[in-house]
Amino acid sequence: MGKVRGSALYRLVPSKTLFMLCDVQEKFKPAIPLLNCLIENTAKLLAAGKVFQVPLLVTEQYPEKLGKTVSELNIEHACANVSKTKFSMLVEPVRKSMAEIFGDKPKTVVLFGLETHVCVEQTAFDLVNEDIDVWLVADCCASRLNQDRDLALERLRHIGCNISTSESVIFNLLGDKEHKSFKEIASLVKKVSADMQLWRPSNK
Repeated sequence: MGKVRGSALYRLVPSKTLFMLCDVQEKFKPAIPLLNCLIENTAKLLAAGKVFQVPLLVTEQYPEKLGKTVSELNIEHACANVSKTKFSMLVEPVRKSMAEIFGDKPKTVVLFGLETHVCVEQTAFDLVNEDIDVWLVADCCASRLNQDRDLALERLRHIGCNISTSESVIFNLLGDKEHKSFKEIASLVKKVSADMQLWRPSNK
């Protein structure tokens, strides 16, 4: 089991939170069956993050071969878009951007993207090792095989990551029906999220 932390882990504060979008690139489209669903959910999450003014960092794995971030995702508000060859997102330009945004590092990272069992997982390992709280957005994560994604999410749960969904993150950031952005957020979540066929434990 992962180490137990204080209850503050379970509330997201926009000014102390960072969104990290990992390697959702054009060349993955034919390889990942659920990518269209991931893109739909991720677009909603990114739009909400923009409303809440949560900073966004984006990476692209070897974009010369794997292409740029998919055109369906609006990442114009990203604080940085970093190309990399290392699987983890925590490369030096990303660390530098974190320091510029937060003065040091965020309290919480909301992490999502591709592939769950490779780049997302290794990023989560590095973040947890630096005592940063990690929320994995399960319906915005994918791998070529669902079993690879689902087993990775289980491993990350056991090291203390909070496994969540896009709507859960959005409503956690919202916090109150009286929030000034309630109507804008309500319009984003009106349509139910796309089904990512996440593993569900048997009731037997």
